[in-house]
Amino acid sequence: MNTPPPRRAPQRDLTQGPIARTLIAFALPVLGSNVLQSLNGSVNAIWIGNLLGEEALTATSNANLVLFLLLGAVFGVSMAATILIGQAYGARDIERAKCVVGTGATFFLAVSALIAAAGWVWTPEILGLLKTPEAALPSAVAYLRVIFVAVPIMNSFAFAMAVLRGSGDSRTPFWFMALSVAIDVVLNPLLIRGAGPLPAMGIAGSALATLLAQGISFAGLLVLLARRQHPLLPGRHELAHFRPRPQLLRTIVVKGVPMGLQMIVISSAALVMMGLVNGYGVHTAAAYGVAAQLWTYVQMPALATGAAVSSMAAQNVGAGRWDRVEQIARVGVLFNLLLTGALVLALYAADRTALGLFLPGDSGAVAVAVHINNVAAWSFVLFGVTIVLFGVVRATGAVLPPLIILFISMLLVRVPFASALQGTWGAEAIWWSFPLGSITSVLLAVLYYRYGGWRKASLAARKEPPEEPATGTAADTGVAMPAMDREANYDGPAAVATKP
Repeated sequence: MNTPPPRRAPQRDLTQGPIARTLIAFALPVLGSNVLQSLNGSVNAIWIGNLLGEEALTATSNANLVLFLLLGAVFGVSMAATILIGQAYGARDIERAKCVVGTGATFFLAVSALIAAAGWVWTPEILGLLKTPEAALPSAVAYLRVIFVAVPIMNSFAFAMAVLRGSGDSRTPFWFMALSVAIDVVLNPLLIRGAGPLPAMGIAGSALATLLAQGISFAGLLVLLARRQHPLLPGRHELAHFRPRPQLLRTIVVKGVPMGLQMIVISSAALVMMGLVNGYGVHTAAAYGVAAQLWTYVQMPALATGAAVSSMAAQNVGAGRWDRVEQIARVGVLFNLLLTGALVLALYAADRTALGLFLPGDSGAVAVAVHINNVAAWSFVLFGVTIVLFGVVRATGAVLPPLIILFISMLLVRVPFASALQGTWGAEAIWWSFPLGSITSVLLAVLYYRYGGWRKASLAARKEPPEEPATGTAADTGVAMPAMDREANYDGPAAVATKP
């Protein structure tokens, strides 16, 4: 009996076809993944808030901000690798893409392990810096320590999904994110309250559910990719790809660190805001945490569109299709305005109902959360434009200007405004700092996109003598790769297109 050939993973050539249709087809699974991920956090928050109370909900709000900061530390490496893979796919250079995957995966896992170990030890000190309310501190410590254990698995899972998107496959990550969310949602109440042989673990059970869900899903993803013989998964005879190539690693780190710092700037501003909010007590902190949960949904279309335009732009840069890059930016901005605007209007129409899912109807925190949402929610339409434009420019290797723009808008405008005017406006200064920061960031982003030098940027740090590839050299396809320094670590296809 003949064995059927392994099924190949679905790939999408993002350099062909109508821009809008291609963007929608690629972005929808990304949006679905983001919605599922946020839904996972929201459902967990609902379980925690209803089963364990406001103090536990405040604990998770503080702990999740720390987690977001830590994920941001390695986010840039993932994005740099994804863009390199996208450019390699656009140039039909699979060998180079495979080298990027191996080097990035090894570095990613090593950094994640260090973060996990350090975080476990310093959890109380980290939460102390946040001024976590005393009543919520024990729960926050228990929750965050388990999350730190999960960091290597969570990061590896996220990296694998980012790699697939860079190759043009956004559907496989969606299905495995759905699996992870389903497992997490089912396990959360069982591990929090206990059931049968499962002990009641309280808030730590919620974190353990996340660890188990992501671990099972990541293992399943690797099994599927191996069965499909995915071109980016090194086989048994290609394990040398996992040996970090110094020049390629330098490129990933030099370009990845600024992108990671973008996330850290956002996280740092959020941590400062959380510290300011905590000073107003548990009710206000819980209200802010719940409003922030809803804002994650409002930002989902912009984040999905930004990821989609980044992958599309990277493949088109690799293929030398600069005529399509600017069209991708225009369509992406339009999608954000339509989708994010619609969600903001829906949130304003049903905010009290949505907030009531997280907090008891008689809680004083509901009215506070409604007011916070009324002040700040509309500004995420503007910030979404910033996210989309950043997605386009970083596909060429322009990573410092977006970092500078975020630093100015978040740490030089939003945080000082909130801090300086607290004495006069009280908590209102915190809520109004969000629109002010969004207006600043979108103005600077538009100016840079229009007049900046991102079209001449390069992902490579510098030219170096080439290293030998792990398993031979791919054939020259003659397709240009203008934003990748071909001499950095690999001597595959070398054609270079001229930018307009």
